Amino acid sequence: MCRLIGAVSPQPTTTRDLFAEDLQPFLALADEHDDGWGMAVRVPNHTVEVVKEPERAHDGLRLRSLLDTSTTDAALLHVRMASPGFPVTMANTHPFGDKSSAFAHNGDFSPAGALDEVIGADLLAAAEGQTDSERYYLAVRRRMDDGLGPVKALMQAADDIRSLADRLASLNCLLLTPHGLYAYTEHDPASEVIGRRGPGYFGLHYRTTEDGRTVVASTGWPHPAPQWDVLPERHVLELKPGTGAPTVHGR
Repeated sequence: MCRLIGAVSPQPTTTRDLFAEDLQPFLALADEHDDGWGMAVRVPNHTVEVVKEPERAHDGLRLRSLLDTSTTDAALLHVRMASPGFPVTMANTHPFGDKSSAFAHNGDFSPAGALDEVIGADLLAAAEGQTDSERYYLAVRRRMDDGLGPVKALMQAADDIRSLADRLASLNCLLLTPHGLYAYTEHDPASEVIGRRGPGYFGLHYRTTEDGRTVVASTGWPHPAPQWDVLPERHVLELKPGTGAPTVHGR
């Protein structure tokens, strides 16, 4: 399983300041989630830039430098714990995407090829790795390329997995586009007691800070109420750069 965090702010700032006091508790999770790291940011020309490495976040200077020099008003950060059978390679490292969108996943479903027909041969040919997570992204991307907005694309991709996969643990994810940051949460409660961490492990929480930033993150350090809100299951959190104000979309 992986861990992920995303944030937006009213004004561009360094990614270190964007994540602020949540950065170090999040990066501490890389002691266990040590199979790679990746970051996606919204850049000034309103495209998305992805940087990632198949190594523990603490082991390289590149992430440290990026946190201090990359300036943005929307970003996501991911640390990976590789699922069995999926090697630690650049192609399998999150986030997946290009200049139009970036996607990071916390969870798994099987078989990984359950979505291949939904994705279509053209997008499937662009897959670089073997993971179910990349195919989850490509299913979302298919919906967006066909004209859906990110909120509906995330919900419909989750519907596809639920109907086509034999098993799912969690579909928690973050999607960054030039227009916003989106979080979706869903998990099978049984997955919390079968080789996982217990109740709440797959929760996504979010909060808006006094300086106007909104942060959304998976668990691993305290997210006490009322400072943090729980994102309801099968809902999408939408965060718009420049405002930080969260919008929660249900079905």
